[in-house]
Amino acid sequence: MPPVSFRFDPRWRVPLLLAAVLVIVVVPFLLLRAAEDRIRDAEALVAHTLEVEAAVQLVNAAVRNIEAASLERALGARAPILEQRLDYSRTIVVPTLDRLEALTRDSAEQQVRIGILRQSINQRLDQIGRLQDDTGAIDGVELQRLAEHFPVQEPIAEMIRAERKFLADRMAVADRARRQADWLSYGTLAAQILLLVGLATLAMRDADRRSHAETASQRANRRSAAVLDTVREPIVLLDGDLRIVMHNAAFSELFGIDDDARGRPLAEVGNGAWNDGEALRRLRDVSGRGRELWDYELQQRTADGLERTMLVNARMMELPDSDDSVALVTASDISLQKASEEHIRDLNRQLEGKVEQVSDVNRELEAFSYSVSHDLRAPLRHIAGFADKLRRHLGEGIDDKGEHYIQVIGSSAKRMSELIDDLLVYSRLGRSALRLQAVDMQSLVEETRAMLDSNVSHDHPGHHVDWRIGPMPVLVADENMLRQVWGNLLGNAVKYSTGSEPAVVSVEHRRGDDGEHVFTVTDNGAGFDMAYAGKLFGVFQRLHAPSEFSGTGIGLASAKRVITRHNGRIWAEAEPGKGATFHFTLPANLDLSQRSKTA
Repeated sequence: MPPVSFRFDPRWRVPLLLAAVLVIVVVPFLLLRAAEDRIRDAEALVAHTLEVEAAVQLVNAAVRNIEAASLERALGARAPILEQRLDYSRTIVVPTLDRLEALTRDSAEQQVRIGILRQSINQRLDQIGRLQDDTGAIDGVELQRLAEHFPVQEPIAEMIRAERKFLADRMAVADRARRQADWLSYGTLAAQILLLVGLATLAMRDADRRSHAETASQRANRRSAAVLDTVREPIVLLDGDLRIVMHNAAFSELFGIDDDARGRPLAEVGNGAWNDGEALRRLRDVSGRGRELWDYELQQRTADGLERTMLVNARMMELPDSDDSVALVTASDISLQKASEEHIRDLNRQLEGKVEQVSDVNRELEAFSYSVSHDLRAPLRHIAGFADKLRRHLGEGIDDKGEHYIQVIGSSAKRMSELIDDLLVYSRLGRSALRLQAVDMQSLVEETRAMLDSNVSHDHPGHHVDWRIGPMPVLVADENMLRQVWGNLLGNAVKYSTGSEPAVVSVEHRRGDDGEHVFTVTDNGAGFDMAYAGKLFGVFQRLHAPSEFSGTGIGLASAKRVITRHNGRIWAEAEPGKGATFHFTLPANLDLSQRSKTA
């Protein structure tokens, strides 16, 4: 599984920064406020406990003052201060108990203890009141027992112990709240420091990135300027008023600008080379209406004094360092191209004339060949006929020499007739139009083979041919013309293999790299020297003497003409005494299956 790459979107930087500030500043502030509230609540509970304890101690002190003052009075002491102490203590006992009851409403146990304390105090005060009589006399035994037993002290001690337990718990809570507040303060401070460090790092990184970007931008601008000056095609940038914003060195060199041309109107540079009304109008359409100018030809006289044909192109372009748009204008010198095109047109006109002349000559040659071939037939028939009549006329009185002369005349006339027939075929192959139809090459080869087998058995009874014919395709071609090709190629294979027994003739088909059909005819006959292969497909060109092998030398020329008219190629490979191989190709577009799909 490929690793997942994460790219931080800069648009989320500010929201994330605000979220971080909210988490690190606002949230700790709220937590500190809550901690302070807990501390205040804990301190308030501690103060409340201390207040309860103080009130208990006050009740205890008041009760002790009442007991002490009452005992002193019972012993006969009379003093104003003693009466004041007794009156003051009696005055504060009940309000203090009421205040204690109000302070401890949050504790049911303390409420119970206050009730017991209130009852104990009331009992104590009743005891002290009963010990005194109107005269102030007091029973000694009762006084001793009263002094030794103080029932109020026990509930007061229990209340103080309970409040001190509350105090310890509440002080622990307060201490814990203070420690939590301290840790939260330290953590908040650390987080804020980290946030500041992170912000400083981001700021420094952004500054570095901005610095690198500015440096890269400056470097890119310098590189662009260098590339612009290196380009040999004149380039100029124009504002909406067709004033020059920037240009490259090629523009300066071509139009003779020695100083900085920025801000100058385009029509004033280059000695008015650009002061063409139609060209300026088209450039204003580009800068004012956002149109584009493509391949506008403009005749200009440049700084070197030459009349040049410039190909002007223009389109709007936004500047990367501002919000303005300029027109980018390029001017390509096509003077040489125009001269070459004119020269090519002249050559084409001359060539068309030559082609027409050649066509006329070919038509004349074909007409001449056809006419001569027909006109020669009658004299040849006369020669052959009168030679035969002369033989019959002389009868048995003819000698051997005369018989030889008459035989030479007859064979020469026959050969001449064959030459005329082949010339007629060759001429017809060049003149007649192609009659395209579906041609089964397998059937065509088999028919040619059957005809050749019949001729071999008649002319060379002892000669045997071993045919090896592979599968053949069905093509769209001229059947009669291809029959001529197979007749010539297979006939040559049979003819030139008469000295080889058994003769082996192979016919194969394959598809070439580009889909073309490649046919091959191979024999094991006489072969030929490849040094003379260039003459093989010429008219009346023979590589063997007529005494060795018969023929007119037109068959392979006819085969080449047929293959060429079908847009194919033909060539041969051979070695003397080891046979020959003839190859010819037909294009892939003649394939019947492909034509059916196209149709």
